[in-house]
Amino acid sequence: MYKKTKKKPGSAKKKIIKKKKCVLCESKRDMFNYKETAQLENFLSEKGKILPQKFSGMCAKHQRELAKVIKRARHAGLMAFEISL
Repeated sequence: MYKKTKKKPGSAKKKIIKKKKCVLCESKRDMFNYKETAQLENFLSEKGKILPQKFSGMCAKHQRELAKVIKRARHAGLMAFEISL
């Protein structure tokens, strides 16, 4: 008698997720300025946290720079540290 082999969970077809291109690399732009709060808010969650690289679509280099710029804007008083709901 042969044993039936069970398929491992998650062995079904996996969706191919297309990786986002870095916004700054595509436009060949240096970096956002800390005074451009309207553009920086696109990279924040609803609670005011900085979005991870996976969701923001930035490359590693620009993600680190983005975090610095957002923190600089927060310390300058242009952006809130957290948003209370």
